[in-house]
Amino acid sequence: MLKKTHTALLGLAMAMGLATTHAAEPKKVDVLLIGGGIMSSTLGVWLNELEPGWTMEMVERLDGVAEESSNGWNNAGTGHSALAELNYTPEKDGKVDISKAIEINEAFQISRQFWSWQVKNGVLKNPRSFINSTPHMSFLWGDENIEFLKKRYEALQASPLFAGMQYSEDPAQISKWVPLMMQGRDPSQKVAATWSPLGTDVNFGEITRQFAAYLQSKPNFSLKLSSEVEEITRNEDGSWRVSYKNLKDGTETETDAKFVFIGAGGGALHLLQKSDIPEAREYAGFPVGGSFLVTENPTVAQMHLAKAYGKASVGAPPMSVPHLDTRVLDGKRVILFGPFATFSTKFLKNGSYFDLLTSTTTHNVWPMTKVGIEQYPLVEYLAGQLMLSDEDRFNALKEYFPDAKQEDWRLWQAGQRVQIIKRDEEKGGVLKLGTEVVASQDGSIAGLLGASPGASTAAPIMLNVLEKVFKDKVATPAWQEKLRQIVPSYGTKLNDNPERVAQEWAYTSEVLQLDPPPAIGKAATPVAPAKPAAAREANPAADMAL
Repeated sequence: MLKKTHTALLGLAMAMGLATTHAAEPKKVDVLLIGGGIMSSTLGVWLNELEPGWTMEMVERLDGVAEESSNGWNNAGTGHSALAELNYTPEKDGKVDISKAIEINEAFQISRQFWSWQVKNGVLKNPRSFINSTPHMSFLWGDENIEFLKKRYEALQASPLFAGMQYSEDPAQISKWVPLMMQGRDPSQKVAATWSPLGTDVNFGEITRQFAAYLQSKPNFSLKLSSEVEEITRNEDGSWRVSYKNLKDGTETETDAKFVFIGAGGGALHLLQKSDIPEAREYAGFPVGGSFLVTENPTVAQMHLAKAYGKASVGAPPMSVPHLDTRVLDGKRVILFGPFATFSTKFLKNGSYFDLLTSTTTHNVWPMTKVGIEQYPLVEYLAGQLMLSDEDRFNALKEYFPDAKQEDWRLWQAGQRVQIIKRDEEKGGVLKLGTEVVASQDGSIAGLLGASPGASTAAPIMLNVLEKVFKDKVATPAWQEKLRQIVPSYGTKLNDNPERVAQEWAYTSEVLQLDPPPAIGKAATPVAPAKPAAAREANPAADMAL
């Protein structure tokens, strides 16, 4: 009788909310990935290859993966390999420095090999769904710019990585490459272009979705969507406790992880700051957004098969180089032009207007101030961009596409990028180009900061993370063998070995279903690609359906 009475009272107390409830014990995993974008998913795939027995969890604050910067509509979709991007080849004392271009190109070759391995092993399906051959071009006008482009072309001939590139100042030849850009152009205007058949258009969102789907098929992997990380604290045993909240039902969860990777795009700085590792105090962030003009008119889209890059305005950040791009998105070919810089204090497209303010600390306020003073041209550039009218943006488009019709184009707001500001002993602070891995001294937590070249070099960047935080593992024969299996050129400089370049191009072009690579060591003949727009893809939606 007493037992029944006790049970009844306990039940009543629980119903009234009076009974004491105990929080569930934190889940324990080997790896916790914060962010459901290209970086975290790439690292997840790397680790699954190298340590298939490790347990992993991915936490994403939005309702699906690849909804922020990795989304195809939120980035340029360029397989960045410095074939067209002039900011990777600065001119110094009259000479064009190609060292950065070689570095970027080498990195993209690792991406090609990594994706090829995933295709061969069924992780990625149908290469045409995420990567397509799309010539990369530099397109300039004006005597000074043309002189620079010719110098750049000649300098790049020293590297086998840029074989097959062609240069022309002949309007007839350039018209064969990009008819849409030459029709209606003033015949007296001097123009020059380089054209490379090695370029690609990449849908990083599709790669991310396929990677995440594959990881979810593994019993030791779990994906937590609509879940926002609130705290990251160190446990006594050196592991990390990550506390996150489900934004749908308010459920709070804790996970203990031996290793935490923060691949949350613009949100990474805040999360690194939450961890309180001293390495994060070296950084601040400056948000820069971008918008594009888009046409989905199939007649127009079929006239252009290229990513044609121009020259950035004075003071423009690296990701603001104007380009007229062929894209394959949502199963059809479209053209994007831009970007036009926008400004918001948000660090993410789906972020908070307080992001910039809340990331400012006593450690990084001085570097931010110094950069603000020294980068006045950037401030001027952004101010000018914010004042652009629809007519201004359309006139900018007409410099690249003279016969453009305004009714064919609409404005699209792309993703947010956060430029790195790093503390510097001499200058106080410097605005950094590229991406940086920020890791704790013991390698138990790491994050990625920065923007360009970003997604296209996710595979080598995550390889860099592995080398930095799992140094002992990378040195083992087992990991070394696997790394070389996935990336045959691992540990070598392709630029120093034309034969290896040719082998890598042949292998990855076949697996990824890209156009056959050019021969190395032979002078390029300026011939146009065979009817690139209409004949090659009479029905791009069917041929390249995502």
